[in-house]
Amino acid sequence: MSPLPDHPQRYALANELHARPFPSIEAPCHAMFLAIKPDSNAAARNRQRDRDHLLALLDRFGMAHPAPGATHHSAEIGRNRLKWESHTEFVTYTAFCPDEPGRPFDPALAEAFPADWLEQAPGSCVTSVLIRAELLPENEDEVTRRLKEWFVPESLACSRVLDGAAIIASDFRIDNAGHMRMAVFVRPGTGPRRVGRIVQRLCEIETYKTMSMLGLARARALSPRMGELDAKLSGLVSDMTGGADRPEDTLRALLTISSELENLLVQSSFRFGATSAYEAIVHQRIDVLREERFQGRQTFAEFMMRRYDPAMRTVKSSEGRLRDLAERAMRAGTLLGTRVDVDRSAQNQKLLESMNRRADMQLRLQHTVEGLSVVAISYYGVNLVANVLAPMSEPLGLGRGLLMALVTPPVVVAVWLLVRRIRKLLIRERDSEG
Repeated sequence: MSPLPDHPQRYALANELHARPFPSIEAPCHAMFLAIKPDSNAAARNRQRDRDHLLALLDRFGMAHPAPGATHHSAEIGRNRLKWESHTEFVTYTAFCPDEPGRPFDPALAEAFPADWLEQAPGSCVTSVLIRAELLPENEDEVTRRLKEWFVPESLACSRVLDGAAIIASDFRIDNAGHMRMAVFVRPGTGPRRVGRIVQRLCEIETYKTMSMLGLARARALSPRMGELDAKLSGLVSDMTGGADRPEDTLRALLTISSELENLLVQSSFRFGATSAYEAIVHQRIDVLREERFQGRQTFAEFMMRRYDPAMRTVKSSEGRLRDLAERAMRAGTLLGTRVDVDRSAQNQKLLESMNRRADMQLRLQHTVEGLSVVAISYYGVNLVANVLAPMSEPLGLGRGLLMALVTPPVVVAVWLLVRRIRKLLIRERDSEG
């Protein structure tokens, strides 16, 4: 018996679960994270350009290329370790480097990626993050002092994660160098893989948070136009309620509004759908960190609840409003279309009644014409028969007047029967054709 054949995608689907392994990081170190999004939408994204951009960086350092179609790759670029990932809408680059004494969150750390190489990027920067990972001091007051020095207290979020394995912090603000700052204080003895998972989660939280906020920009751009369409739609519905003089014109206006709303839905469906998916990932990534409060400060989850969730509710509200407007326009168009059909049916009924009246008049006129035809034909028929019988009437002593009086009744009856028969034949042929 031959072995059971494998599905063509069996290994690819199984390997997808391990497609993006976590980095292995030892504290102290720092990481420069960069997310690049093409300027075009996801459907028209040229993934080959993203790959060529990666290869250009690898070639600078003489490193091997990833396999064709790969969605992640790791390599050594100089003294830094590179981690590259390709996602649906964007690509990410992370450079890890052992920490050295110096200025915390030094903008020079971004030089891990050459400036001229960045200028050739096939897209624009969605987010860039400087992450500093160091060992947790024995005195946690030292952590508090550093947080005050590195971050804006007003928006600082800080918490213990993974059962006290580390303390994470960020103010989610962009500093003067154009980077967001995040700090990780790791408890001594924490394994490199766990540290790598923490750093990876922080990068994902920031990236997906930023990508989901693109939906807010789209919602704000749509809001004025939706307000205009809402006002127009309400006015048309009011005209329908009050009895519009020309419902056909109102129907055309409704169809125009409905078409524009459907177009807006098509243009926004991908962005709103992506925003919902990204929001779910952000909250899931925060949940798996298992946060605990640190010195009474707000956690990442609380920060998102206060600053991020309202933006996501605005996006959902705009999406719901747009769908509601489209449904309202469709319902109004259906109702008005029904009204137009009813009005046209009434007009057709009147037209049919008028046609019936004309047909009745034509029938009566036809009967009248038939009577006149019988008289006319009978007149000529009587004269014809009288002329034919005249020679035979003289031996009988019948005058022409008496002869015509005798032949007139049968000729009239015969002509009437003939006309009637012809009419019945025509009616029968008409009915059989109908």
